[in-house]
Amino acid sequence: MQRLYDFLRRHPTAVDTFWAVVLLGFSGLWIAATELRAGGSVAAVPLAFALSTVVALRRRMPEKMLLLAIAVGVTQLIVDVEVNPGDFAMLVIIYTVAANGARWASRLGLGVGLVASTIATLRWPNEGEETGQWANAVAAFFLAVPFLLAWVIGDSLRTRRAYYAELEERAARLQREREAQSKAAVAAERARIARELHDVVAHNVSVMVVQADGAAYVLDASPEQAKQALETISTTGRQALTEMRRLLGVLRAGDDGGGEYVPQPGVDQLTDLIEQVRGAGLPVAFEVEGESRPLASGVELTAYRIVQEALTNTRKHGGPEARAKVRLTFGDSDLSLLIEDDGRGAQQELYEGGGEDGQGQGLIGMRERVGMVSGTLDAGPRPGGGFRINAVLPVKTAR
Repeated sequence: MQRLYDFLRRHPTAVDTFWAVVLLGFSGLWIAATELRAGGSVAAVPLAFALSTVVALRRRMPEKMLLLAIAVGVTQLIVDVEVNPGDFAMLVIIYTVAANGARWASRLGLGVGLVASTIATLRWPNEGEETGQWANAVAAFFLAVPFLLAWVIGDSLRTRRAYYAELEERAARLQREREAQSKAAVAAERARIARELHDVVAHNVSVMVVQADGAAYVLDASPEQAKQALETISTTGRQALTEMRRLLGVLRAGDDGGGEYVPQPGVDQLTDLIEQVRGAGLPVAFEVEGESRPLASGVELTAYRIVQEALTNTRKHGGPEARAKVRLTFGDSDLSLLIEDDGRGAQQELYEGGGEDGQGQGLIGMRERVGMVSGTLDAGPRPGGGFRINAVLPVKTAR
């Protein structure tokens, strides 16, 4: 049964042709019983074929079939062929143009249908009755009702189809927007994880490399210093693993909130970070101006990562005699960060391109982080030698 239904939907013209043949059969019976036997006009035969053609091709060319039906109706009036079963095609084509045809054809079909009933009643009135005029008026009214209903049903179908099409388009548009938002969210999350991985790996691994080189250098001459360097390597490695597990926990976490989390580092952890950097051999002066207070977690993490990345770059590019200075200034509406060193600094093309690490993820990551909290970042050579990074982060006191 479903196959038959699918076939009928795929071949609408074949279905219409079948009903056209049925209508032609009824018209032929009427012609044989009425027109030919009573000596009527033989023009009823081609008109019957024309009306059957209207039904057969109504969905392929509704406007043209409406004009053909109107022409047939006018011809019926001229050659005096009375209302017959073939005129049912008039109802069918009016429904079709109301549902699928152009707007002008729909309006024309409605007007013709309403007028046709009155014209047919006047052309072939009921005769031989005392109340003939009233009977003709009633007949004209009841003949007009089917045409009006056919048009209303077709127009309602057109409206419903347009409504469903609009719903489908809206659903498709919402789906595209959701997909775009999902892709943007995935891209943002990938960028965030890339920044976190870069900060964790670049900082901690550089500390481990420096300590490993120092331990190898003093292993024979000063075993105690070598031991201390190895302990620093071990501590730094554990910290790196902890942060890596946190990131992996975020990646593995599902909707149930699974995964292992640790608190994000913030301004309060800068003291530990600077002590770690000092232990790695880089002298760092640390100053805090203004009244320290809790800040939004995003600002806290951004400040921590900027200082971490800046000191990592100093160790990489500043040279063995470099010294660094970190100053935090708590203002009423912002947090200022100044990180500078007196080392060799970086070449012009390096910091203009975003940094030397990987594919320029160092300073690029800083700018992205600062941009996420609507702050500003200025990075470049320091007068007198070295490198300077100055960031201003808008803040709101955490509640």
